[in-house]
Amino acid sequence: MRFCVLASGSSGNACYVETDKASILIDAGLSCREIVQRLGQVGVRPEGLDALVITHEHTDHIKGAGPLVRRFGLPLYINKKTLDKGLKTLGKLPGPVVIETGQTVTIKDISFETFTKCHDAVDPVGLILSCHARPSTSNGIRIGLATDLGRSTRLVEDRLKGCDALIMEFNYDQEMLEQGPYPLDLKRRIKGQDGHLSNKQAGDLLGAISHDNLKFVVLAHLSETNNDPDKAHEEAAKALSKSGYAQANILISRQDEPGPMIEL
Repeated sequence: MRFCVLASGSSGNACYVETDKASILIDAGLSCREIVQRLGQVGVRPEGLDALVITHEHTDHIKGAGPLVRRFGLPLYINKKTLDKGLKTLGKLPGPVVIETGQTVTIKDISFETFTKCHDAVDPVGLILSCHARPSTSNGIRIGLATDLGRSTRLVEDRLKGCDALIMEFNYDQEMLEQGPYPLDLKRRIKGQDGHLSNKQAGDLLGAISHDNLKFVVLAHLSETNNDPDKAHEEAAKALSKSGYAQANILISRQDEPGPMIEL
């Protein structure tokens, strides 16, 4: 199983996941042209995609979704509330596949499980992606994706436990946000229970779900204004070390270029 964060941040989000038999894109918050370009940078042909999965309707997650599915004839997996809310941006879609939050969907040898999370969207979901192609791994390989959430919950922790790799939100440094240029109402929204996770909150969540087999932690959705990659990395490293799992690799996703293709 391989994955690559193509872009992560308030200007656009997209993540690519593949197995030997299937390849899917999660979110399409960049233009169609930019997504195609970034896929090409990591050696992926968009014509080979099997599906596009949408986590919620904010523009930085669906901006290029409509053009992408129309151009390449992709099935779009999305829950009904998100579809209804995002329809103006998405435009006409060739037969979207409407799913329910909490549902697990299988495409060839890859499955994605959806779970609810706390964010100011109509029905936002986190994802657990798994592959059961290797008979030697009875539980399969699991990747957890949880960005755009204002707080952790018991459900989020339960779903993210046991993943081989995590793509987690480390959105802001508390002090940088408070002293930064954003207006007060936006600061309150970011810090709110349906906003985004601070480095400290994300570190607490990481500490609660880390384990022996956790190999990669990708820090995602870092604010370019209210965070510093070194501060986020330090918090993640501290959480892993405190939990006794400092062997996990920490990577930081970027807004302006795709990250590496990571193999599990």
